[in-house]
Parts: sequence; C-alpha cells; structure tokens
Amino acid sequence: MVPIGPLRVTRGDPLGLISLARTYGGVASVWVHPRIHLLRAVPAGMARSLDGRIDKVPHGTITFDSLREYVVGDELRRVHWRSSAKVGELMVREQLDTSEPTIVVLLDDRAAAHPQGRDGVAESFESACEAAASIVAAAVREDLPVSLHLVTAVPSGPYLDVLTEAVLRPGDLDATLRRMRAGRLGDTLVFLTGPGGRGDLGAVSGLRGPYPVVMAGLFGDRDAAPVSAADGLIVIEADNGEEFAAAWDGVRGW
Repeated sequence: MVPIGPLRVTRGDPLGLISLARTYGGVASVWVHPRIHLLRAVPAGMARSLDGRIDKVPHGTITFDSLREYVVGDELRRVHWRSSAKVGELMVREQLDTSEPTIVVLLDDRAAAHPQGRDGVAESFESACEAAASIVAAAVREDLPVSLHLVTAVPSGPYLDVLTEAVLRPGDLDATLRRMRAGRLGDTLVFLTGPGGRGDLGAVSGLRGPYPVVMAGLFGDRDAAPVSAADGLIVIEADNGEEFAAAWDGVRGW
C-alpha cells in the first residue's frame, strides 16, 4: 500500500521573488498487489467422503449429506420416501461434493524465514507473496475453494490486499502448525517460505495426516543442497515467482 497525496501546486514569478503554494485534496492509498503468474495446473483434490471412500478426482464426487423439507421446484427423484413416510411430509436429500479440491496457502512471514530481509522487505519474501497471489488467482479462476493464512497473524480482508500489507515480523511456526493440524482446513496445503524456513520443512511434512497433499515452496536458497522429497512432501525450489509457476505446472504428484 503506497500513500499518495495531497496534491501541492506551486506558482512563482519568472524572477523567483514570489511563490504561492496551495494544497488540494488529501492522502489516498494505492494498493500495489503482488505480481500474478499464470498457473495452469490445479490440485485434483483428495478427501474422505461421508460414505467412507477416499476420492481423488478432478471434479469431485457427489454423496449424501442431509435431509430437508421439500420445496416447490425440487426434483422428485431426490425425495427420500422412507423418511417422508415417517415424518408425514416430503423430505428431499441434500447432496455434497465431498472431494472438491480445497487449497490452503500458508505464507511464512516470519523475519527468521527470510534472513536477508531489511526493513521488513526481502527478495525471497516478495517472491513468496507472488507465489501466494498466483495460487489464489488460479483457484478463483477454476472456482475452487482457497484460503490464505500467515504464520504471524490471522489475516482479514481480500487476500491480495492482505499480501500487499504483509511484512516480516517475529512469529511462532510451531503454534501455527498445531492450529493448522487441528483445523484441517482443506486437503491441499501449500507452505511458502524463504531460506530460513529450510529447516522447518520436516515439521511441515508432519501435516501429511490431516492434509493428504502437502507442498512447500522454498525461495531464495537455490545455492544450498537440494531438498529431498521425504515423507511425501512436494518441494519446489525457486529464485522467484516466475520459476515457481513453471515448476508448479510440472508437478505430477497432485
């Protein structure tokens, strides 16, 4: 977010002896969103349905969810006749798409994760923000549920605005991972971090229980030894958002 204004107009005579300045308007805020890179691939989704099956299909699976009263316009083939006979009025089945992909993006905004940062800004963090914005945009384009989370705070407001205001600060990753484990917020978790987060990838891979698919994006640390994909963790190492997007489209483990 960049403050602009107020407008100041100054007029003077050719000899520079007299000048008159006037101010117009106030201060306006301009939102500068992170750069968005096109992601063509999206996770297929993997979730346990209510009838006990494990689904992993691109377009989800419809299964029974609940019963409700019949309203004009409902299809008769959805009427649950046995329940209708017990209740004494028509009851219809509500169905739910249980395996629709749900993407959870966790942006590591800890200062310790981006040790090369200065005044709350680091190249690796800016790249991570671009990756987060690109994932959110891809999910919205495909009409898929997506949520954005920060390690150091609970974000509020439009996601791109949240990314615009995000800065590096102290944070507790362990506490955040415990919250993510307890919440089970989706089936695909994407953790975006910097060089200082390399040692935390093992802890993130521990979320493979509540989140069937876990991916990590590691930015600004390409000179170090490559990270091995242990415990089913998908790792993308990139220098910037553009490299991340290219590697994302090449993932075969969705």
